[in-house]
This record gives sequence, structure tokens and C-alpha cells, in this order.
Amino acid sequence: MLVGYPRHMEEERIGLFIDYENLAIGARDDLGIQFDFRPIADALAERGRVVVRRAYADWSSFEKDRQMLADNQVELIEIPQRRGRVRKNAADIKMAVDAIELAFERDYVTAFVICTGDSDFTPLVQKLRELNKRVIGVGLKASTSAMLPPACDEFLFYERLGGVELPQQKRQPRKKKPEAAEEPKPPEATEEDVAALVTTTLAGLQRSSEGPVRSSTLKRALLRKDPTFSETDHGFRAFGELLRHLAGNSIVELAEEGSRGDPVVDFPKGDSDTKDFTLLAEVVAKNGEQAMSGLKDQIRKRQPDFNERRLGYSGFLRFVQAANARGVVNLEWDDASGDYLVSAAD
Repeated sequence: MLVGYPRHMEEERIGLFIDYENLAIGARDDLGIQFDFRPIADALAERGRVVVRRAYADWSSFEKDRQMLADNQVELIEIPQRRGRVRKNAADIKMAVDAIELAFERDYVTAFVICTGDSDFTPLVQKLRELNKRVIGVGLKASTSAMLPPACDEFLFYERLGGVELPQQKRQPRKKKPEAAEEPKPPEATEEDVAALVTTTLAGLQRSSEGPVRSSTLKRALLRKDPTFSETDHGFRAFGELLRHLAGNSIVELAEEGSRGDPVVDFPKGDSDTKDFTLLAEVVAKNGEQAMSGLKDQIRKRQPDFNERRLGYSGFLRFVQAANARGVVNLEWDDASGDYLVSAAD
């Protein structure tokens, strides 16, 4: 069953569609390896039952791959090279038409896996989601357009899948299309960033829901924020292991309540942010009434690693507002300065 789905639901039934030329050439040119279908098959086996497996290519160019795919029960859809016709566009259109046809004719298929890094498939992904289908993308990080992952419910980078063995030194990535070459690369997330993402998401879920927040619900919300999120990128084998690490650092608290393996996630009891509120009060008391715009810098002079997002607040203003609500400091808007003024509590 897919992580994040209620246990009483049936397992996902998956339709798999592979833009084979995109993945095979990408694996060869970007990673310097021969494409292997098995890591994708294993990743999908953890997410549900694959009922349709199709790969699209001019197979005369991939003779050595045919047997490997046949052994994995993948149906090979031939897109022959024809005079006066662009083969790539023909493969894209055929794959998109087949996916939409399956969505309408086989309503028991609940999830679609689109294996490509080509941004041309973004409209297909959006249409499948509009039809209430879960969409998982699979592509190579170096050659996947930045437009595609955010359109999916979840996006898996091929080179990060278990079973993909990379050479010690990768070959130089092939040149991308002009649109992809201009797309900025996001910085690598640090452990502090991951903790902040988890806590702000948890705080948001607690504000918007009445009941307890379980780990499956939290993981699902994280994937909605960032479809490429994966705990394995940060050195954890499973999401539960990441949560246990955060719990060990008193960032969150876990409680097994009625659903084994799907604990309730909460912030630590006993007001874990008391020390940060105390620090805020001490800085304000020392410096007197001041504009909030420079207050965070004053706090970081005392505590360089201060980050309100790790406490579950979406911004510094929310943190100071919480301190004001608890009587730690006074917070008032000042029209003259166009800023909030923070002063010591009465």
C-alpha cells in the first residue's frame, strides 16, 4: 500500500508508461551506466500493484534492451522511424493518448507512473490528476525539466532508487534543451532545512485539522509541498527513521496510538520552545523597545543557530506573535515606523 494512504483502502493499481529513449539515453549519457528496469519495478512494488507496463521507443535502436524488458513483463510499443515524421513527437503523442485512454477505460487504475524527464508530458500529468488519478514521475535528475516534478504527486529520481549502481566518476552531463539549461538548480537541503520543513508542515496540519496528525498524513503533506522529497536523500532508510531521529533531538514527539507503524506526531510536551521565548525576552529586556525588523539579528548574535521554523512557525512574526500571546513580550503595530514594535512584558 502506498505510504500516506489509509490502511483500510485497497492497494494502488498502477499503470506504468515509459518514455524509453529519454531514460535509456539519459542513463548512458548522464550517469554512464546501462539502464536497468529492475530498480523502478522494485520501487513500484512498494507502492502498489502494477497492472499495466508499457515502454515506447523505436526498438531497432535498443535491441539489447528488449529481452531485459520482456523478462520484466513490459509491453514494447513500437514507434518506427518514418520518413517525414519526427519519431520523438510520435512517441510522446502515442504514450499520452494511451495513458488517457487507460484512465477512461480502466477506472480501477488508481495511479499512473510516467517515466520521463521531458516537460512535454506536463499537460498529461495535469490532466491525469484532474481525472483524480495519482501521478508518480520517474526521471534522471540531470535531464529532468524543473517543470515536471512539481506537477506530479510524487517524483522519483532514477539514480536515487535502490539498486542503481553509479560509477565512481560520472560522465559529464549531456547538454539540456535551452529551456532546461536556464532553470536554476535549488540548493541541497541541510538537516536543519529538513527539520524546518517537517515542523512547519506539522504545525500547519495541526492548525487545519481537529484530530491528531499521524506520520502517514505528515508524509503525504510533505509530498504535496515537494513531490521530490525523499528521506533517503538525507540518510534515512524510511520516513519513520527520520521522525525517530527528530524525536531524539526533541524536535517532535511520537506516540503509538491505535495504528501500529503509523504513530501520532506532535511537538514535545512541556513547551519545548520555552528557552527560545526566554531568549527573546532577554534580548528585548536588554535592548529596550525596538522594531521587529532588526530583532532576529539581535537574537542570532546570542544564538547563531536560532531558526523559528524548527519550532513550527512559518515566519519570525508568527514566533513573536506567539510570544506576545503567552505574555513573554508586548507586540504593537506602529504606523509612524511602518513596523511592529516589541517591548518587554509588563
